[in-house]
Amino acid sequence: MGQFDEDGIARRIVAAIRARIDEGVWQPGERLPSTRSFAAEWGASRTTVTAAYGQLVAEGYITTRPGARAEVAAGLGRDVVPAAPEPTPPRRLSAFARRLADMPPPAPAPAFRIADFRYGDLAGRDFPVLAWRRAMTAVLLRRPDRLAYGDPQGSPALRRVLAGYLWRARGIRCGPDRIIVVNGSQQALDLAARLLLDPGDRVVIENPGYLLARRAFAAAGGSAVPVPVDAEGLNTDHLPPARLAYVTPSHQFPLGGVLSVARRRALLAWARAQTALIIEDDYDGEYRHDVAPVPALQTADPARVIYVGTLSKTLSPTLRLGYLVVPADLAPAFAEAKRVTDRHTALIEQEALAQLMESGAYEAHVRAIRRRNAARRAVLLDALAGLPVRVVGAATGLHLVAWLDGVPAGREAAVIAAAAAAGVGLYPVSALYDPAAPRPETVGLILGYAGLDPAAIRRGVAVLARVLGC
Repeated sequence: MGQFDEDGIARRIVAAIRARIDEGVWQPGERLPSTRSFAAEWGASRTTVTAAYGQLVAEGYITTRPGARAEVAAGLGRDVVPAAPEPTPPRRLSAFARRLADMPPPAPAPAFRIADFRYGDLAGRDFPVLAWRRAMTAVLLRRPDRLAYGDPQGSPALRRVLAGYLWRARGIRCGPDRIIVVNGSQQALDLAARLLLDPGDRVVIENPGYLLARRAFAAAGGSAVPVPVDAEGLNTDHLPPARLAYVTPSHQFPLGGVLSVARRRALLAWARAQTALIIEDDYDGEYRHDVAPVPALQTADPARVIYVGTLSKTLSPTLRLGYLVVPADLAPAFAEAKRVTDRHTALIEQEALAQLMESGAYEAHVRAIRRRNAARRAVLLDALAGLPVRVVGAATGLHLVAWLDGVPAGREAAVIAAAAAAGVGLYPVSALYDPAAPRPETVGLILGYAGLDPAAIRRGVAVLARVLGC
């Protein structure tokens, strides 16, 4: 390479680093890559990079000292005026993208210093660190001859042990060929929505119900038909014509009703008459406190019910591991959709989960955290006992709903804001009702307790009592 080429590369390196500093990508005091790594990245000699760094030192952009990496000079970035963005021509988005754009963005998740009753969080100390580490180590030490893409349906080992677990835990009889491993239950809902719905198709959903399920169906172009729920789950008296129904029969989210036998039969009869399918979201079926386990709806009609399970409520929502049990004739379509979406769920984590389940450590872990969460639930119920609230849905799961009888819905925002100012996160039931359907007249709060210790639960309820003037 000639001197002219080296000079040209040095000038380009100087310009690139200037731009990153001027645009705020690199902040004052931030260390730059070493000359060795920068030279490897640019295909240049270290001498060329050193010359470029020297030019930037002369211009005041960076500072250097012996034995240390170069840093962005202090004071830079404060007076940089960003270039005015060039006008962007209107983008042509797909109908899918436009439907997503119309959905409100999620609210930021603030930190609360006393207690956060957000549903879905688990206590970090409940994660089986040692058992998971052993399982991951065992998988990594196998060292396959080649690293390759896997089966889009999921690890054969995991699907085999899942089939056994579902039979023991939920009474579901299925072979591994009917199981699809996915990145959490949300991907399961997304795949089902895109495979089973055409734009305009109607979907029966519970009201109130799981917001992200409603959004998955809406993104696919489905038309949600909200159906009220009560203590027996979805009201099946007047189900409308639809292509699909989404239900949480073992523990209705969020109100906690259990779908009664009569309504289960009515829902299945409706599905057969409509030639419709039912999505059963068994999001927290492992947690039964005051009631006996309820069989999965899927056991009554495997050809009509798609079962969705998740590890987010037993291991961690950060792992993104879930699964579907689908009718045999739908398995190829789901597998191909999974392949096109992301090839497959991370294989190392799948194999580790298979190891954990096969060793018996997973079910031992579930028994342990069931006891811990039952204890947390007991503390929450005891703390709420002195307040003017009506508790529903506490017999199972990882949350309950507290209706603040006598507190009109108009005070909801004030109650939540006052609690937040005092360091407690509260979440209203009203946000889970269909926007076009009537909302409750009194304030209802979803109180998740699986991520809290008993002391935090008591302090959080004490704040709620003060907010309510008790």
